[in-house]
Amino acid sequence: MTAVTRVSALSDKLAALRADFPILSREIRPGVPLVYLDSAATSQKPSMVIDAESEYYRQFNANVHRGVHTFSEQATSAYEGARRKVRDFIGAAHVNEVIFTRNATEAINLVAYAWGLANLHEGDEIVLTEMEHHANIVPWQIVAGMKGAKVRFIPITPEGRLDLETYPRLLESGRVRMVALGHISNVLGTINPVSQITAAARAAGALTLIDAAQSAPHVQLDVKSLGADFLALSGHKMLAPTGIGVLYGKRALLEVMPPFLGGGSMIDRVTMEGTTFAGLPQRFEAGTPNVGGAVGLSAALDYLHGVGLESIQNHEHALIAYAMEKLAAIPGLVMYGPPPAERTGLVSFTVKGVHPHDLAAMLDNEGIAVRAGHHCAMPLHDKYGVPASVRASFYLYNTFEEVDKLVETVDKARLFFAPRAK
Repeated sequence: MTAVTRVSALSDKLAALRADFPILSREIRPGVPLVYLDSAATSQKPSMVIDAESEYYRQFNANVHRGVHTFSEQATSAYEGARRKVRDFIGAAHVNEVIFTRNATEAINLVAYAWGLANLHEGDEIVLTEMEHHANIVPWQIVAGMKGAKVRFIPITPEGRLDLETYPRLLESGRVRMVALGHISNVLGTINPVSQITAAARAAGALTLIDAAQSAPHVQLDVKSLGADFLALSGHKMLAPTGIGVLYGKRALLEVMPPFLGGGSMIDRVTMEGTTFAGLPQRFEAGTPNVGGAVGLSAALDYLHGVGLESIQNHEHALIAYAMEKLAAIPGLVMYGPPPAERTGLVSFTVKGVHPHDLAAMLDNEGIAVRAGHHCAMPLHDKYGVPASVRASFYLYNTFEEVDKLVETVDKARLFFAPRAK
């Protein structure tokens, strides 16, 4: 690995940018500042997002689409304005192709149940990858079991890339109806060649779903160039509040899909004899939605546009290249996934003789927040023969000094725990 510098597109702006995030000024205990390296789990929130959601609850809290009073109209305007911003953010053709959900997990479940139960038949196949988050495995396994379909997997190489020689052979069966994969791995950081994969699926007559939970915060999305039939993302990983997510679906597909949930808001007319359903997008938004979350998501998109996704991506690439170079010098440390140029700003690793949970606890004692465990990706960890790993994930507000502290503390933990493990 060549030597890397401690400079990025955001280097001159980091102090001012970090001041936008109130939580980053916290100390874990007196004299121990927070080093937050767990943004792949959930990002921290800037003041403008917190203030936007708070303003909704303080100034015009009301349900949407159901009232003619002033607050309801204001809430509806803000809610639908957020939908338009999401449409523009992902490059969708129509605003009605944007469905608000609680998170990416619910968005994937919506497709698995609403599309899968109506369209899968015995012997049909769903193709996933070995690097998927459980949210993009479990729903398909459940629905496949209900319909007598099969779930098959694109293998990964030891370097953490998809095996693109095996993938075409999976499509040759002629029974593949859906190819669903993560845009970016939440464990390996691998940026998958989604456009290539969706093109091959389309040629084989299959639909595609892209799990963009790990890519939406970091890279510019365009559903047309990605070739996605469906795309799922979570707001809480991209500066927005928890409890708000998005499903994108091509309008022609969504219009013929049955509802996922039944109740208020998603109906056209209800009688004792039966129910007819609302058009898009309300058909898939039963009940009272997370209006405050949508308002916060709208503000988060404004913030990301203000900083610039290209600058964010550049900053993360500089951080991950620096972090991987420094971590590589620690004896017994193994990193998983491809080199920095092929990944986003996260790295998962193990240290010989040190349990990941012990390592994470020692890091926490120094104020460093990381993730330890299987990261909702058990099959991937099984593939590498490890029960768990430590994941450090970076975002626009992280610094090179925080990387230095991470590396220093990991090495300190190695020296403390490894002798006891012999």
